[in-house]
Amino acid sequence: MLSVTTSPFGTTSEGQAVTHYTLKNSHGLSATVTDFGALLTSVTTPDREGKLADITLGYDDLAGWEKNEPYFGATVGRYGNRIAGGKFDLDGKTYTLATNNDPAGVPCALHGGLKGFNKVCWSAETVEKDGAVGVQLRYLSKDGEEGYPGNVTTKVTYWLSEKNELHWEVEATSDAATPINIVQHTYWNLSGDGSQSILDHEVTIPAETYLAAGADMIPTGDASPVAGTALDFRESTTLGARISADSLSDACGYDHCYVIGGEGLRQAGLLTHPASGRSLEILTDQPGVQLYTGNFLKGADGKNGIVHENRTGVCLETQNFPDAPNKPTFPNSILRPGETYRHTMVMKFSW
Repeated sequence: MLSVTTSPFGTTSEGQAVTHYTLKNSHGLSATVTDFGALLTSVTTPDREGKLADITLGYDDLAGWEKNEPYFGATVGRYGNRIAGGKFDLDGKTYTLATNNDPAGVPCALHGGLKGFNKVCWSAETVEKDGAVGVQLRYLSKDGEEGYPGNVTTKVTYWLSEKNELHWEVEATSDAATPINIVQHTYWNLSGDGSQSILDHEVTIPAETYLAAGADMIPTGDASPVAGTALDFRESTTLGARISADSLSDACGYDHCYVIGGEGLRQAGLLTHPASGRSLEILTDQPGVQLYTGNFLKGADGKNGIVHENRTGVCLETQNFPDAPNKPTFPNSILRPGETYRHTMVMKFSW
């Protein structure tokens, strides 16, 4: 009952043909991926009454995905999240990146730069294995691209199973030392209506600590306890319960990296929408997960003619820590020749 279908999805502004790959299982769950940006452009699930709806934010046409300032559905690279000042030192040399974000007026590099992995065409092929079907995408990021050293070969595979799991798996190698932190950046609205607020969604994040950051949203290097703060989601809590706390004013809501203890594939978060019955569990093998509540979406175009207000989508982005190339105490973020970078994120749906 598993299937993969393909369909044309237009031509980029540079004249490259783009294809949609739609993965489906027998339970009504489907996921659509495109070879432009290795994007996850939609996920459709039933609600508790069997009504199907797309639970992701995005665009109706390729022109929207080419612009895509909020990074809807993006495979972000080479380095997801922020790098302070758009600079890092590696093996005695200073590298300078584009500074395309400036929280509190302080410039930084964000999500791979001006033309990251989410804005290039990948090669793609359909794949299958026992109990799952998928699409595998490949991209060569050349030495010097967006200021990063080394030729990096990246393979991203989306797998959909009959267990209602969507796996996003990454492998990357490089011929020179380079920072790497490839991140999946889908915005979720489990109501199935992207015009609605996500503040009624309930979240659980099994983290004792988060990365303290200044007004510039760059981590200080310290992990702070969540206990007694607006960042404590160890028990299921609505996103709206504490989002107006003074301590969240710098980020205008949640935009914080949580430290996920343990090793191997483990839970990073659980998102539920009581009204529809839908839920999404996120598992990862990475040390952190960024909770972002779409605090700056206002005015962003969306699917079906929607113009998004702030907080109409929520991200749970599994990843290494922000600014790790500049923080020796953070988990290693440098990929060297002969090594393979791996990142697995599992999205488990129920309704």
